[in-house]
Amino acid sequence: MAILRRRELLLPAVAAVLLLLLVAGRAAADDASGDDRGHDASPGCSNKFQLVKVKNWVNGSEGMTVVGLSARFGATLPRTVNEAQRASAVLTNPLDCCSNITSKLTNSIALATRGGCPFTAKAEFAQAAGAAGLIIINDDEELYKMVCGDNDTSINVTIPVIMIPHSAGKNLKYSLDHGARVEMQLYSPSRPVVDLSACFLLIMAVGTIVCASLWSEFVACEQIDEQYNQLTRQPGPNSGTNSTQDKEILEITAKGAGVFIIVASVFLLLLFYFMSSWIAWLLIVLFCIGGIEGMHVCLVTIISRIFKGWGNNTVQLPFYGEVLTLSVGILPFCMVFAILWAIYRHSSFAWIGQDILGICLMITVLQMARLPNIRVASALLSAAFVYDIFWVFISPLIFHESVMIAVASGDTSGETIPMLLRIPRFFDPWGGYDMIGFGDIIFPGLLVAFSYRFDRAGKKGILNGYFLWLTVGYAVGLFLTYLALFLMDGHGQPALLYLVPCTLGLIVVLGWIRGELPHLWNYGRRQEILVGEV
Repeated sequence: MAILRRRELLLPAVAAVLLLLLVAGRAAADDASGDDRGHDASPGCSNKFQLVKVKNWVNGSEGMTVVGLSARFGATLPRTVNEAQRASAVLTNPLDCCSNITSKLTNSIALATRGGCPFTAKAEFAQAAGAAGLIIINDDEELYKMVCGDNDTSINVTIPVIMIPHSAGKNLKYSLDHGARVEMQLYSPSRPVVDLSACFLLIMAVGTIVCASLWSEFVACEQIDEQYNQLTRQPGPNSGTNSTQDKEILEITAKGAGVFIIVASVFLLLLFYFMSSWIAWLLIVLFCIGGIEGMHVCLVTIISRIFKGWGNNTVQLPFYGEVLTLSVGILPFCMVFAILWAIYRHSSFAWIGQDILGICLMITVLQMARLPNIRVASALLSAAFVYDIFWVFISPLIFHESVMIAVASGDTSGETIPMLLRIPRFFDPWGGYDMIGFGDIIFPGLLVAFSYRFDRAGKKGILNGYFLWLTVGYAVGLFLTYLALFLMDGHGQPALLYLVPCTLGLIVVLGWIRGELPHLWNYGRRQEILVGEV
């Protein structure tokens, strides 16, 4: 009875974790906002938007480098800091730079505020005063795309025009207002064509799915495979409990898949409208709890596999009864690991702890949640496919911004949803992280894990089975996702748009070619009918 009660509590928890995973499917986006649709490229107004590094010195002391965004018009910037010229910064007078300027700007970089007149007019007034460049301070923290107006048919701006965030511009203006000497250096480094960090992230995602698929057979011993929560009551030898039946498995149904997507959409909207620091903290706590459980299960399983005798030692605990001694010893370590990650989550090395907790959590979830056949897989992945596309691409037409990207970006305090794998862009001069949401690993991973079980049950070889090809298909889908991000200049991309056709589409096509699609579609249902008849 204790095991049945445990299952009743654990399976809803797994469903809740899967809900958070789907919500956390992250689509990457750039840091620039604004819309230049409808503004055709005209002479002098056809530049590509580029991120710009603004190095600055106040009274000779170097400050924090500011990231800005170049305009559609104006001169292009050098690619390296050695080619960039260091020039003094001067506030324009008037400050909005919308009329003839009285301040001396010769060979200086003009600093002006946004508003009052078109961007092109500001640039022309600054250029007429002899400025070597124009920096416009935005009125918020986003980087707005500066485009030409409908009446700007011929633009002759020969100086670079950059927009910087409000906070950075406020600090520079403060220094100039108080008589400080401010110098600047503007340049725009190129991003590497091949993002090696994205390659490492692809390997991590594929490796997680492969490891979870092979876990039960090659990593977990029988005793651990039958018990995913080691810190629980253990059945005695005479309890009469069938250990195979006690294995805690959440078998997804077609109806459950539809309900799940609807609930996930409602939850996503709630986060969109009510996202705050305390909700972000709640998600961090939930992630830590899931990560502790996942790491605990994985470590106990691996250590018990290596040191077989350790998995048999038990100890009596109040309220729990007989539990594994190894489990009691490992649980505090997992808790300390998760707590330290939460404390130092903004550190440069925090991504390591986040990835370890996340991978352990996903492996555990993929052991407890299973797809019974392709019929249910089609329902779940097709619904997730539509879900991802709608909340990334279609939701801006209704909510005026992408709901998925807004939620994944976190709240204004800088807290973000931790349900993702991330790795720093080590070789990118702009830094940042490459990321993939747990949902983009879990949902295709459920199908890949099913293909492995199907192959083993049918005693199929590597080439005539489905597991190898779906693993390759998933890797190809991730590659196409990053290729789309590159071609779309970093605009948000729903990963499932590429992953579902490369996994679900692949197994359907292969099954149809091999004449096994009906068996894949109804796999497991015939066994259930026979059991019912008996």
